[in-house]
Amino acid sequence: MTTDYAPQAANYVQLTPLSFLQRSATVFPQRLSVVYGDRQYTWKETLDRCQKLASALGNAGVKQGDTVAVLAFNTPELFEAHFGVPFSGAVLNTINTRLDDETVSYILGHGKAKALIVDAELLPVATPGLKALGGDIPIIVINDSQAGDMPAPDAALSTIDYEIFLQTGSDDFVGLMPNDEWQSLSLNYTSGTTGRPKGVLYHHRGSYLMSMGTIAGWQMPMHPVYLYSVPMFHCNGWGHAWTLAALAGTCVCLRAVDTRVMFDLMEKHQVTHFGGAPIVLNMLANAPADHQKRFDREINVMTAGAPPPASVLQSMNKLGFKVIHVYGLTETFGHVLMAAPQVEWEEKSDAERAELHARQGVCFPMSEAVDVLVGDPPQPVPHNGEVLGEIVLRGNTIMKGYLDNVEATNEAMHDGWFWTGDLAVVHPDGYVQIKDRAKDIIISGGENISSVEIENALYKHEAVAEAAVVAMPDEKWGESPCAFVTLREGFEASEQEIIDHVGSLIARFKRPKRVVFGALPKTATGKIQKYALRQDLQKS
Repeated sequence: MTTDYAPQAANYVQLTPLSFLQRSATVFPQRLSVVYGDRQYTWKETLDRCQKLASALGNAGVKQGDTVAVLAFNTPELFEAHFGVPFSGAVLNTINTRLDDETVSYILGHGKAKALIVDAELLPVATPGLKALGGDIPIIVINDSQAGDMPAPDAALSTIDYEIFLQTGSDDFVGLMPNDEWQSLSLNYTSGTTGRPKGVLYHHRGSYLMSMGTIAGWQMPMHPVYLYSVPMFHCNGWGHAWTLAALAGTCVCLRAVDTRVMFDLMEKHQVTHFGGAPIVLNMLANAPADHQKRFDREINVMTAGAPPPASVLQSMNKLGFKVIHVYGLTETFGHVLMAAPQVEWEEKSDAERAELHARQGVCFPMSEAVDVLVGDPPQPVPHNGEVLGEIVLRGNTIMKGYLDNVEATNEAMHDGWFWTGDLAVVHPDGYVQIKDRAKDIIISGGENISSVEIENALYKHEAVAEAAVVAMPDEKWGESPCAFVTLREGFEASEQEIIDHVGSLIARFKRPKRVVFGALPKTATGKIQKYALRQDLQKS
């Protein structure tokens, strides 16, 4: 072909998930967009509120490229911020609601927040950081009637109620669309388990493609009813706010994870989809009988995090949930791999099928490539399910980079790949399965022991509700496994019983040498904090 045309306005438009909201408000204006208690909004109302939020932020001095931080629970205001903040041209920075005031202060300062939208319950946590900023930035407070009594704000702070703030925006303001799809849309901070958290920059293009890939990969229909149990601060709630806008679905907001409330909302609103970490699934599967409800319809569940135990997947299936396991990181906009089910899996036993679904799997439609590399120079591992290597990824849903941290960005992205730090094998069918984080592999007597393999064995004991395994110093072997276990209510098990159980399922040298019973520390997204467990071992 000899003729080559340059892109023009008619055939080239910058990709942004903000366009999804505009379409749904036009095509499906009266369909429910958001439900929270007795509050309900249509897609037309949501567009109006988001545009007023954008206008009000502009009137308050927020400029294009500025950061607007949000410290809030999964309420309509946080859903609206996912559109209203970028409509103003600003960058949305959602902050983990379980962080301490020192870390919140760091994030507000490092991200150079020019405004803060904050739930009244969380304002005291943000107050030291707001004072440290030194400037008079807008502090917009969400006063949620479902939250009960709220602490009084610090007298030194000047705040304004969220609903009153909206009224300072213009009714005829039209949201700003990006003039470059590479423009930063949001800023998400890593969990910061070692050192300070890093600020991960997302672009409009990646978030648009994440939404489209989710729809195709999860086979989502039009007008899903989604229970938002994934914290919206985490990878922007896996991008599902934007996905719902693309499908004119309904977001059922959930302020806090509560099994009774979740089952009730699923029944009341005919929920079709929800997401959550394996710990959330575990809570539902082991909820008291008077909380649980069994559904005669299929509810689709997306779970991500540590590999979910096969026993949990089996329990969820019995309740009427169809679980898909996905994999991703903050740096990848959330899920980029999935355990895509195959027809032949249906011929397997329940246990075998659950094991297959627990793998990290293959690329989502919007992901370009995944591999598992080992050696120097790095080479792909053989597809034998045995040789360990590091998962590497490539695609349009990889972060722009870490905010003001070129060194860390270059360390994470080089040789054409994003390096995850996760160790995995590749099975003969091409499906990837994580064996551990590089830092979580236990090296005992020169042998590599996967903490995940031990954890999966632990979960097969009927008394085990939650489990985590980390390395502990061993004078003879260098390191040996230590298991931390939470028992199910009403069940008992001794340390030796647990050790013997694991030894009956995997190689005996991989058995934990010690078992510690009690509650496990977790992040706000339900991930078990293994670094805290290591610290506990150092103290004991």
